Amino acid sequence: MLRSRSWLRLSRAFACLAFAAGIAVLSACSTPVARGNQPPIDLPRFMGTWYVVAHVPYFTDRGHVAARDEYTLQPNGQITVRYLYRTGFQQPFKILEATATVEPGSGGRDWHVRFFHVVPARQRILEVAPDGSWALLDSPGRDLAWVFARKPVMDDAIYQGLLKRLRGYGVDSDKLWRVPQTPEQVGGLGFDRPKDE
Repeated sequence: MLRSRSWLRLSRAFACLAFAAGIAVLSACSTPVARGNQPPIDLPRFMGTWYVVAHVPYFTDRGHVAARDEYTLQPNGQITVRYLYRTGFQQPFKILEATATVEPGSGGRDWHVRFFHVVPARQRILEVAPDGSWALLDSPGRDLAWVFARKPVMDDAIYQGLLKRLRGYGVDSDKLWRVPQTPEQVGGLGFDRPKDE
């Protein structure tokens, strides 16, 4: 009798975990909201470290591993951007620094970025998870795109759901490469290969 009660409690616990996981996956797979109907970005909350889970890369970004962006909001409203990456897991980190300004009236979503104080670029925040755990970004021409996460490793079911969301924004998700954040991910399906192995 005691054994059957323990089994029943264990079964209920697993059912609750499965339900919670299903809710998380469904929230990532639901239809994206039109950008114009979304609330403004909470910029202070958006600051901090974002791991690059996947990207449609610029040609200079191919082969990067352990990549992440670090955003810091300055008192003047500008954003300091630090892109850290390695070209292999045995290689040292490299840092690329930039400054971003938010386009007025964009709800904090459209950024003008300057690398080396002269090279201009633009990026748009398409969507941020309600709990702030992931973010989707692209460039205005949709030729570049990013999947960001607060943790370096993302559940595959959530990632697949985010690909659907990107397609809903007009991004060609077939061009996305997953960025290895751990050595174990190298060689996995859809993962880019390190530039220096």
